[in-house]
Amino acid sequence: MPQLTLDIAQTLAAQAMAKATQDYKRPICVAVCDDKGFLMAFARMPGAPVRSVQISQGKAYSAARMGVTTEAFLARLHREQIQASYFCDPLITALPGGSPLKDAEGNLAGAIGISGLAAAEDQAITDAMAAAFAAMRG
Repeated sequence: MPQLTLDIAQTLAAQAMAKATQDYKRPICVAVCDDKGFLMAFARMPGAPVRSVQISQGKAYSAARMGVTTEAFLARLHREQIQASYFCDPLITALPGGSPLKDAEGNLAGAIGISGLAAAEDQAITDAMAAAFAAMRG
């Protein structure tokens, strides 16, 4: 099982920024946190919106705490007709762009959040980084 080390967190952040540049040609903020939602790595590309600093961290935190993508969490809120505030955690967000980082067996190691692009684009990058993490060999 791959452990989410500082080196891996920084590598995922760098890969996410490279993907944003390659695929969308726009800057992002990227946050990587541990399995409890505590920040391990963060980067803001030049020109990324300032609001995206906190949003990316909120997306990573939420994916770690809920154990699912923020996109899946948003779908659950719509499906069950409930609000995120029902979870009694003011830091949780359902904005798409957050993915849990799980190993091949499904064990939660942390999460990654992206902000700065359209929600679907943010989510596409975090999903790709989650897949890359799952494919790593510990």
